[in-house]
Amino acid sequence: MTTSDSPRFERPWQVNLTSDTDQLAGLRDTVAEAARLMGFNETAVAQIVLAIHEAIMNVIRHGYDGRPGQPIEVVIEPVRHKARRALQITIRDCGRQVDPESIVGRDLNDVRPGGLGTHIIRNVMDEVEYSIRQPRGMSLRMVKALATDRPEA
Repeated sequence: MTTSDSPRFERPWQVNLTSDTDQLAGLRDTVAEAARLMGFNETAVAQIVLAIHEAIMNVIRHGYDGRPGQPIEVVIEPVRHKARRALQITIRDCGRQVDPESIVGRDLNDVRPGGLGTHIIRNVMDEVEYSIRQPRGMSLRMVKALATDRPEA
């Protein structure tokens, strides 16, 4: 297959799921496919998938207090970020609202399992923005740009 015949990722994809952890595998696969189509290498794909997994787990644990069956919307789309092609992923929920400024990871000197999702998200993604939705819920917008406008090796 020539480069011009390669499948392209040109329009937003919307994934609707619920706060049930058994739905995460399908979402991870979808995000990985979009990242590969954008041209990210396998290391970057794995990092992006990990960041999305952590973000959804935070919604389930903190936004919905572990309640199953609650709505989560994920929009995956190609965008431009600082003149480069990029992947933007927006996660919207209808859970508990919190001040976006209060969303920080715990102190990294506090060595114990868990609590690193926010650090992972902020370290993997180039841009991370939390916002309050009206009338309820939160939105998380994350952007990861390609290193160049050409696919990564």
